[in-house]
Amino acid sequence: MIETNEALDTMGSLISALKSYSAKLPSVVHLKAVPGGIKPTPEAVTAYEQAVYRFRDQSGGTNFRRLTEHFIESLEAFENGTLLGSIQPLLTVLDHLERMHRDKEISVLPKDEARLKDYRQALNKILPGSTPELKGAGKGL
Repeated sequence: MIETNEALDTMGSLISALKSYSAKLPSVVHLKAVPGGIKPTPEAVTAYEQAVYRFRDQSGGTNFRRLTEHFIESLEAFENGTLLGSIQPLLTVLDHLERMHRDKEISVLPKDEARLKDYRQALNKILPGSTPELKGAGKGL
């Protein structure tokens, strides 16, 4: 049976893979130069896949099983090299975990609460467009 910290370990593995992948992406990718986009390495995809399927296998019959579809959605986007499509389902997983904690469906230790916040911050930092090139960009007039 899977525990909250194990679900968070899976999130940590996936976020680590996304950080590594996003670090290798140029700030702007011209589709004429790279028509298929830039995809993660086969090794990175395999590691991501293993983390997702390990979670799926361990979460059956628990409150966490409903998160599996979001992890698989993230995996499919990751395989295709779609960074935003990989991040959004993981943010949804964090929303579900926070709701499950609030509704007392799962127990979350204080250190795990900190991990939830850290993971949300990490995903938001990876999001495309989270670091504008111009200081003050996006703040209006």
